[in-house]
Amino acid sequence: MTKNQSAEGPQDVAYQVRLPLSKRTIDLVAGLIRRRRKHLGARWRKLTPGAQAVVVLAVLRHDQRLADMAGGNHVSASTVRRWVKETIDLLAVRAPRLDRALKKIARRGGVVVLLDGTLVRTRRRTGTDNRKNFSGKHKAHGLLFLALTDKKGNLIWISAAKPGRSSEITAARHNKITGHLREAGLGALADLGFVGLDDDPDDPVVITGRKATRNHRLTCAEKEANRLLNRERAAVEHGFANLKSWRFLSKIRINARYATTLLRALLVLANTEVHR
Repeated sequence: MTKNQSAEGPQDVAYQVRLPLSKRTIDLVAGLIRRRRKHLGARWRKLTPGAQAVVVLAVLRHDQRLADMAGGNHVSASTVRRWVKETIDLLAVRAPRLDRALKKIARRGGVVVLLDGTLVRTRRRTGTDNRKNFSGKHKAHGLLFLALTDKKGNLIWISAAKPGRSSEITAARHNKITGHLREAGLGALADLGFVGLDDDPDDPVVITGRKATRNHRLTCAEKEANRLLNRERAAVEHGFANLKSWRFLSKIRINARYATTLLRALLVLANTEVHR
């Protein structure tokens, strides 16, 4: 507890909050900070690498306000902001590239990955930025990300951010996902949003369900095939749940151009924390 601001005025009280993270995750972040300090030749910092890691992880995990974390650790809000950005940059570098992630799955004997997209909400912006980030599907402003997981739901790759109005199939074509899958010798299971993605119907690498149309109702066999496919690809939702358990993603307040770096940093943290 700090000194009273006045004889009868309000007090600044520091309190403890549980941070539900493993020691492995804290050690990872602390080690990156320690090596960064050594590289810069920093002789003195306000907090130790471990204490700084806890502050940054509290911001990312619980979406703690920078001013609150700064006051409790006797630093400025700008210092906490710099710590967070620095750590995000250090973690994002460790995120795997698409081709390397797929080849790693193939080397382990995997034959299939799970493909899906998600919208990460952002603040409403003014002008033309407001229009391109509005998703008609979700009726909200945000950024679209694609992700690949293994069959157990472990995240292996996440795409760069696309405006919220973009479609999942367009984003997948932009990232040349089918080409990378063929090169690695893998297949992918996806939902109906990716129907038509694969340009080789005779030897597809992206398997989707059947979509009903006005002139074609699904047969019982097609409905059963869709159910089986959805059951197999349900694990991808666990990957997104692990990613969004970092509440900093509840609504991105940083510059949207920096969102890709943020998501890739959280991918590294999510995989460190949970691996099935």
